[in-house]
Amino acid sequence: MNISNIGRFFTVVFFLMGFTKSIYSQEIQLSSGWEFARADEKIWRPATVPGTVHTDLLAQHLIPDPFKGTNEKNVQWVDKKDWEYHTKLPVTAEMLKQDVIELEFKGLDTYASIYVNDQLVKETDNMFLAYIIDIKKYLKQGENTLTVKFMSPIKHDMPFFLRDHVIYPAGNDASDMPLSVYARKAPYHYGWDWGPRLVTSGIWRPVILRAWSNAIIRDVTYTTSLQGKKAHVDMNITVSATRKGNYTLIPSFKFMNKEILTSVQSHLFNNVSIPVTLSTGDFSSAASFDVDAPQLWWPNGMGEQHLYDATVSLLKDKDVLSVKNKKVGLRSIEIVNKPDSAGESFYVKVNGRATFMKGANYIPQDNFLPRVTPEKYQQLFRDMQESNFNMVRVWGGGIYEDDLFYDLADKTGMLVWQDFLFACTLYPGDKNFLDNVKAEAIYNINRLKSHPSLALWCGNNEVGVAIKNWGWKDGYAYTDEQWTQLQQDYDKLFKDLLPSLVNKYDAGRFYFASSPISNWGTKEDFTKGDNHYWGVWHGMEWFEAFNERIPRFMSEYGFQSFPSLETIDSFATKEDYHIFSNVMQSHQKSPAKGNTAIKIYMDHYYRQPKDFSSFVYLSQVLQAEGMKMAIEAHRRNMPYCMGTLYWQLNDVWPGPSWSGRDYYGRWKALQYYAKRAFEPVILSTVEENNKLKTYLIADAIKAQDAVVEMKLMDLSGNIIWEKKTARIKLQEDKSLLVNEVPVDEILKGKGRKEVIFYAQLLINGNVKSPNIFYFAKAKDLDLPAPSISVLCKAGAEGEVNLHIKSDKLARNIRLSLNGTIDHEHFQDNYFDLLPGEEKVVKLNTYRKPEIIQPLVNVTSLVDSYKK
Repeated sequence: MNISNIGRFFTVVFFLMGFTKSIYSQEIQLSSGWEFARADEKIWRPATVPGTVHTDLLAQHLIPDPFKGTNEKNVQWVDKKDWEYHTKLPVTAEMLKQDVIELEFKGLDTYASIYVNDQLVKETDNMFLAYIIDIKKYLKQGENTLTVKFMSPIKHDMPFFLRDHVIYPAGNDASDMPLSVYARKAPYHYGWDWGPRLVTSGIWRPVILRAWSNAIIRDVTYTTSLQGKKAHVDMNITVSATRKGNYTLIPSFKFMNKEILTSVQSHLFNNVSIPVTLSTGDFSSAASFDVDAPQLWWPNGMGEQHLYDATVSLLKDKDVLSVKNKKVGLRSIEIVNKPDSAGESFYVKVNGRATFMKGANYIPQDNFLPRVTPEKYQQLFRDMQESNFNMVRVWGGGIYEDDLFYDLADKTGMLVWQDFLFACTLYPGDKNFLDNVKAEAIYNINRLKSHPSLALWCGNNEVGVAIKNWGWKDGYAYTDEQWTQLQQDYDKLFKDLLPSLVNKYDAGRFYFASSPISNWGTKEDFTKGDNHYWGVWHGMEWFEAFNERIPRFMSEYGFQSFPSLETIDSFATKEDYHIFSNVMQSHQKSPAKGNTAIKIYMDHYYRQPKDFSSFVYLSQVLQAEGMKMAIEAHRRNMPYCMGTLYWQLNDVWPGPSWSGRDYYGRWKALQYYAKRAFEPVILSTVEENNKLKTYLIADAIKAQDAVVEMKLMDLSGNIIWEKKTARIKLQEDKSLLVNEVPVDEILKGKGRKEVIFYAQLLINGNVKSPNIFYFAKAKDLDLPAPSISVLCKAGAEGEVNLHIKSDKLARNIRLSLNGTIDHEHFQDNYFDLLPGEEKVVKLNTYRKPEIIQPLVNVTSLVDSYKK
């Protein structure tokens, strides 16, 4: 079939799709009329669906807010009780004429029994599965009842814990964490070292009532590859049918309103219109086609995120029975993990190009998942785009995310590293457990595999390295027989079951059993695969270790800080303003290190803060400076190191943690530092072997020339040494050493405390990527007290420009507003200013400059110190 014929054919199809009303399908989301009760009380109260028991109790003022004060432990009785939800199902005579009336539960958390008119229709045991149940035979015309009974996950799993002769090595400071290994439920609900122990139950994703006849499209998946100047698309269509007969499947694949489907090949058809003869039951059809001159999908910062509109319609005669729409991106992704001259590589190739990965580890955005609104997801991805990310890791102790998460990843160019949901412990290997995991994996692989953003599957977080290095065998006093069995169970799950399912349902996608591949204890570890380096923080090594501990791909590392005072005030009072107060300690979920570690590092690098507010500010500066050192080290060492994903992007509740964005989405200093360190072109200066080295690092950029200007100056801004390079041709994906000078030579007799090194990039006369290197720790610098002026002026629509100027060197300038309104956001913050330098910072706001001007607060490093 030639292109012109295809175009005329699809015109007719879309006319039918737009104007032919189907009488064969009805769908309702059941989101109203729900009530809930404690099973042993039967006192029914209004409920929200989707929701959780905790949020429904909170809405009825039956429990205190678990996020405030020390309330977390006061609500932990909730997970020891059974709970029930019910609503009415109105069923019409017209609905009863349909062949099927089914319920689809997108997500039930976790152990649920579903009743229709008091008849048990389904029992569930997996939070990560959707359940479709044909309920027609239980229904009557008029009012019907739907009841969902949830059993306490603690009560349900305790018999397994008591039955087994081993305690699984799950820690994270929660007393019932070993119970989590039995439940296919979000592990972090049982507590982690950055979040509370709040073990939820409830209908956490939507419930759909659907009636249909004849046949329905269940799913359409797409697998793409690049073959020369064409893209190849493999399509799989799954249909359920209740009646035998002749049907027609019609695929469409469009970009910018132009049909580009050039050929379709299948044993079932030789045409774009696919005639199919169905028997009752499930049916699958595979098809493939090529796209000439494809518009490619690229990660953020490398190109556009072109998406094609892919539609499949199912017709019987001229009636449209069912339609499935998806967005499909054409690209190739390869993870290169193989031995090389330096050890064992780990890097990502997109559309044939090796690409340095920049991003962070992502955890769920709330302990109560239905509270994560579409607006919160959208803001999350706007923040990642603004921060110059191109990858986000969905960590294995959380959830397989909402469909919207992956849709936004597609639209914004965020490659997704997807863990299966296993973390930091061993797991059972019995048939029931493995069968449950198998269903979960098949469902989620098929749900996610069509997304162009999906880069890889990883079996678990840290279990592989833990088996070898965390002392579990002796620490839990396992016998040799028990330890052998536990390791065999590990292999069955992560080396046999999961890779076989990825190979079958998402063939060609990279899978590896456990992240990290290597430990961080020895020099050799940093030559092999991906690494979680925790020498800083857990190992109490100083930040400078980041310059030496360089792996092939850094997939975890981090340091804690406190959130802003505005966030702290959401859970604490001024009486709690001390790092060792009961409230601050209860919100610090890493008690073995926690607030003490922050203070130890702070004392090493900074002077004493004058008050609690200053401690909070300094904790963020401390964290940001350490992560800047790490990110720049990773990028300097490209291509040996080809990725940096810091821990962590976000929070599940308000409190101190490793995050760059706090629970409310407020940016900490870290997020601003990451944004600057992840820019496509940066300068980075480091001292190595008594030499000062300056690197020019570039990712995806246009070919152009640049000049690097470098200056050594004292703290008053007097220039002691300066140099300008010849023109340098910027090269994509390169880390280039542009200057090297002995430290003694450049200091010219000056002390390390007296001077700074400043480098800036000039492209077409415009200053880019300014970078300041300090020869001494901040606490050793006798910084002058700067006079900082701020003048607010009108900017582009929705922006106010803040013109900031300092008469003296000012470090870590923090801008804030009295009475910030939601979505007001400084595009830069926590920056340094040279004497006499003016910087313009854009503020996203719809308030006028004259309103903003008196609300601006400015803090610099010296303002935080005790006098």
